Amino acid sequence: MTKVALLGTGIMGAGMARSMARAGLDVTVWNRSADKARALDLPVADDPASAARDADIVVTMLFGFESVAHVMTEALPVMRPDAIWLQTSTIGVDETAALAALAAKQGVSFVDAPVLGTRQPAENGQLTVLAGGRRDERLAPVLDAISAKVVWVGERPGDGHRLKLVMNAWVLTLTAGTAQSVALAEGLGLDPALFLELIAGGPLDAGYAQLKGKNMIAGEFTPAFALSGATKDAGLIREAAAEVGVATNLAAALERLFAASGNQDDDMAAVVRALRPAEK
Repeated sequence: MTKVALLGTGIMGAGMARSMARAGLDVTVWNRSADKARALDLPVADDPASAARDADIVVTMLFGFESVAHVMTEALPVMRPDAIWLQTSTIGVDETAALAALAAKQGVSFVDAPVLGTRQPAENGQLTVLAGGRRDERLAPVLDAISAKVVWVGERPGDGHRLKLVMNAWVLTLTAGTAQSVALAEGLGLDPALFLELIAGGPLDAGYAQLKGKNMIAGEFTPAFALSGATKDAGLIREAAAEVGVATNLAAALERLFAASGNQDDDMAAVVRALRPAEK
């Protein structure tokens, strides 16, 4: 049985842990806030090193580069020589290269594997994994458990993140664009549901626009993908664009918009709040 250490049990990590346990994997979890880890009713490690020491595969699903680097500085020295680090947090291209170097220094195999999906796909094992690195069949039990699709983008660590940032640029733009139309319809005295009805089933429709648009109209902002993640990812997109000479205007605007949308723990559909008229 494949023994997995999952480090990070937030919205995404919790769902991934349940999916792996449901698939019969031997899963130990760790989280900085221990209560979130204990809520999963799985073995909980006291620290990252204890979780990683005997694992075949160590999976990181943490918020941002600094968190991942800090946690793995503790875990890497005790990992088995034949263990694999599957890095699923969205952290950026240069940051991924830094983590790959950290893993190489310890002689640990590293696969860059950010995921597409939110709370529900994580819970249902229906994520899309964008993998960068050398394929290793030993990862199959974990990838099968958490995903509906795995795309091996290339053999360079960071290739997965390159495609993830491309996809997130589209997701954030679509969400903000939907919010703009919802807020504008409201401001013009229209029922914003008419906008969603108008695009439904046509070439301008998107399931994500319908989902987030309905949440915006209803004021339902239970987090599936939090504003904090959207703000962070917009910044990563802006940085990546600048590095390769692509204009950063849109990414920078998205970053400012999501950051100005109130409680960053709310779902990113709450970006509509930044577009509605200010209350007098």
